Amino acid sequence: MITSDSIILNNTEIEQKTRRIAFQIYESNSNESEIIVAGIANNGYLFAEKIATVLAEISPLRIQLCKVLIDKKNPINSISTSLKVEEYENKSLVLVDDVLNSGTTLIYGVKHFLDVPLKRFKTAVLVNRNHKKYPVKADFKGISLSTSIKEHIVVLFNEEKTIAYLT
Repeated sequence: MITSDSIILNNTEIEQKTRRIAFQIYESNSNESEIIVAGIANNGYLFAEKIATVLAEISPLRIQLCKVLIDKKNPINSISTSLKVEEYENKSLVLVDDVLNSGTTLIYGVKHFLDVPLKRFKTAVLVNRNHKKYPVKADFKGISLSTSIKEHIVVLFNEEKTIAYLT
């Protein structure tokens, strides 16, 4: 059960953080004409959609969404994307996930894109936790939290509202 004590970001706060991240992405890519926003399925892609929507409102950039399919239980397995490699090579790309916990999912996502020549490569997360086992960082983050290793952060995306809470 979600209680008000367990909510770490409400819908308004998530909208504000999404908007700020979109502005930061635009600022770091203001010389570009196009940017790829690649979201790690499932919640990372939903967050990427939100970022892309704001980017389209605030910038003249051509935004291309890309879904990154990673087996989170076994990330060493093959990774696929909704775009062909030719569609994002030599372009600026932002890899997006909802929560950066141990860094496993993000580092394997990064590894996939390292095989492709990119113009610029950044990462964005809504919640950055401090339990990394890999040397990966988020270039753009909504909030950083220090939590216990047993606690989990869940982000619920739906049509009416989005919340992030601690379990």
